[in-house]
Amino acid sequence: MEAYFSKDIMAEMSAAQRVRDTRKSRLRVHAGEETFTVVKLWDGGFAVDAETTPHLRGLVDIYDSATHLAQCLIMRSDRNGRFMRYEFKRKTDILDEVPVDYEKDETGPIALLR
Repeated sequence: MEAYFSKDIMAEMSAAQRVRDTRKSRLRVHAGEETFTVVKLWDGGFAVDAETTPHLRGLVDIYDSATHLAQCLIMRSDRNGRFMRYEFKRKTDILDEVPVDYEKDETGPIALLR
């Protein structure tokens, strides 16, 4: 049996889905001063809600709540239903420690005592 819904009910159902998707996602993309919710993140890119997010381009930052995950150079890929997909041209992960430019000796001392 097939069910047919009016346009008003379909609009309310899609709005409820959009609210549910934004509530469960902690991922955010920062483009300048603006912040948008990331619906899905994968190795090669991410997806946002196409109706609430303007077209993004250039350098953006990706956050998981307050944790800075990556700085990315993005380009718009395609629109898939109500989601806009973006691909990474460059993705630089944010590290917790400063990178070193030498090889650490595993057998060396941990600290020096005076």
